[in-house]
Amino acid sequence: MISQKAKYALRALAALAQADPDEPMLISEIAVQQSIPKKFLEQILLDLKRSGIVISRRGKQGGYLLLKPADAITFGEVLRLVDGPIAPLPCLSQTAYRKCEDCDGEQLCEIRHVFARVADATRNVLFTTTIADAIEGTGESKPPAARELLTA
Repeated sequence: MISQKAKYALRALAALAQADPDEPMLISEIAVQQSIPKKFLEQILLDLKRSGIVISRRGKQGGYLLLKPADAITFGEVLRLVDGPIAPLPCLSQTAYRKCEDCDGEQLCEIRHVFARVADATRNVLFTTTIADAIEGTGESKPPAARELLTA
């Protein structure tokens, strides 16, 4: 399961994606709109800012904006940033690989073979589905060519 923090991060990004791109959103606006505790949201937005997904503006007209377009922010990118490795087994992680402690050999491991397919399918969905896809209501990714047709 994904963490509550990851859910909040995705919801905050969806709120920013649906907002006027020239008008920063205040943390308090996002918190109320998405029912996210304000203090928790502050930490999440700082993490997203450090990774180059959002930008903040100070002052009277301050708040948060997407730095990357919503169609360039994948669920996988956000989940990996917030929750860490996505793989169901440590020996399948692309970012934090380690051999399973009780493993006699990865090539012969029946469990690994099944979960490798699960991990591949999961990554395929997560790294091809964007925030824009989610707010369009389908939650389904579109091939790059289809995205270009929609924006033309």
